[in-house]
Amino acid sequence: MMIVMRKDMNKPNVSNRKEITHARIVETAARAIRRSGYDGTGVADIMKEAGLTHGGFYAHFASRDAMLAEAAGRAGEETLAITKRIFSEVAGDQALQALMQVYLSNEHMANIEAGCSFAALGSEMPRQAPEVRKASTCRVKEMIALIESRLSGQSNAYEKALVMLSTMVGTLLLARAVDDPKLSESFRQATLKHYDAKE
Repeated sequence: MMIVMRKDMNKPNVSNRKEITHARIVETAARAIRRSGYDGTGVADIMKEAGLTHGGFYAHFASRDAMLAEAAGRAGEETLAITKRIFSEVAGDQALQALMQVYLSNEHMANIEAGCSFAALGSEMPRQAPEVRKASTCRVKEMIALIESRLSGQSNAYEKALVMLSTMVGTLLLARAVDDPKLSESFRQATLKHYDAKE
């Protein structure tokens, strides 16, 4: 009886270990895809960065695309979590301006691997597998809904949320893309000034 109890007690630990390892792979992949893009992210590299062997990959995922879909979802979750935190800490109309300030900050600009996946990966999405696109699209829709929730009561709130998100993502993407620091800063400041004038 004691042996049976020990086996039963170990099962949750094995399962828990597998879940922890799975989460570590997804978190590593979420950073890697933002840093190197989908095509620049290999299974072997992710497993090595996660401190695991390549052979263990298929114990966690049916395919590379399945892992990328989870990674895209995880990366999007991180952006949503930051947005929710800002909205919980900043009241009223100032919340959207605070989001814009954080999103277009120097820190976010420099930290692509932990930053917004929409800006880091948006141009690559049309070439991804349907499951990867679906995961990313789900997070984009959630972000639109969050922004729209702060615009409730305004006419065309959904449309304004679409414009705000596309403006933030586009500004960050262009600010990162150019090799001219002055132009990069101009993109960001012009967007911030435009939205500040609307408050």
